[in-house]
Amino acid sequence: MTRRGRILAWTGGVLGVLVLATAGVGAWVYQELDGNIRGVDIGVDGDRPANLSPGSKNVLVVGSDSRAGANAKYGKDLTTMQSDTLMVLHIAANRKWATALSFPRDSWVQIPACTRGNGSKSSPHHFKINEAFSIGGDSGDIRKAAACTIKTVEKNTGLRIDHFTSVDFQGFKGMVNALGGIEVCPEHAIHDKKAHLDMEAGCQNVRDEKALGYVRTRYSVGDGSDLGRIGRQQEFMKALGAKAQSKLTSPGELYDFLKAATESITTDKDLAGLKPLYDLAATVKGIPSDRLTFLTVPNYYREADVPTDKANVVWQYPQAGGLFSDLAHDREIGAAGKKKLAEAAKNPVTARSVQVRVLNGTGTPGRAAAAAEQLRKFGFTVIGTGNAPATDKTTLTYPAALKDRSSVVTGRLPGIKAKESADAAPGAVTLTIGPDFAAGKPQGN
Repeated sequence: MTRRGRILAWTGGVLGVLVLATAGVGAWVYQELDGNIRGVDIGVDGDRPANLSPGSKNVLVVGSDSRAGANAKYGKDLTTMQSDTLMVLHIAANRKWATALSFPRDSWVQIPACTRGNGSKSSPHHFKINEAFSIGGDSGDIRKAAACTIKTVEKNTGLRIDHFTSVDFQGFKGMVNALGGIEVCPEHAIHDKKAHLDMEAGCQNVRDEKALGYVRTRYSVGDGSDLGRIGRQQEFMKALGAKAQSKLTSPGELYDFLKAATESITTDKDLAGLKPLYDLAATVKGIPSDRLTFLTVPNYYREADVPTDKANVVWQYPQAGGLFSDLAHDREIGAAGKKKLAEAAKNPVTARSVQVRVLNGTGTPGRAAAAAEQLRKFGFTVIGTGNAPATDKTTLTYPAALKDRSSVVTGRLPGIKAKESADAAPGAVTLTIGPDFAAGKPQGN
């Protein structure tokens, strides 16, 4: 996907509000639609990344897979809120470029401690990134679902999130229906019970449950990965945004589309309302198409590190870290950077290829062995353990030749600082455990 696609899908309806207002449809329509948008006060606790590029904006966009009400049919015995799509839209401080960065929902990352619906705290651990939304939203409270998701994204990327918005299943379906459906052209027949979808191959117009099933299907198409689903969703949203701009010419059609769009949107307090959303959408619309870049976090299948894990992906370092740093400092990636990331993806540095020596600097017996066991579960090759002089902070040291491999360790263990050392043993990186070490236990695969 190279153009506006997904961004216009969720802002395209808001762009039409100006048409309604200037056409004299009536102030009550504007007020009704404005009132449909739900704004919530999201309190994110704990330490947060510093804002390294004042003036730029990072908007976290979630496709909400809530199983409440009309959405209940899409998941058996799921009582928590779910996130089906996750991305960060970075808008540059000079408003001349933007990057939309997608996170595969199967990304295996560190989930920090979050507040649950009943007020209790979850424990830090590693799992799929979309679990953060369900931990905070285990009682249907989108404020806590958003807070936990923001904490998780900030913890693993170092990006400061400025705004939050989510769109749920039913609103998406209403937008498609208001447009009379969207044409898709699957190369093969799709039969997916989980997505409630039966489709023959070839071009066809989809709406209602079939449209929803098409963007949700996963296991019955291609290699069954979430990466393939991201591509289908992006193409579908691109078509939806284009059709919305070209077809919505009558007040009735426009109202139906906007009603479905605004009823499905939840944002943070500062972004709530038609005017702030329109201002954001107008900013994106004004960016040249060749400077609006769509990326997916560089990743590879975790099976390369943990052979039993066939369900998750892990982020590729040092590429992912470099990408996060560029956005945090408001540096444009552009076509050249995108091409460089694609080339690097062909030969990722895996955790299994990284040799780690673990030393205990806490003075408490057994800490190095425990940390080594965690690292093995992450897929690293631990070549030995030992003791080190007492230290207050966990550190990672590496010889100059292993800088890339050190970034793989710090990528899996956010918050740990790495430094080059002329005294470091060749062939391995050294993790010295301090009393602050708490990597978060892996869960499942």
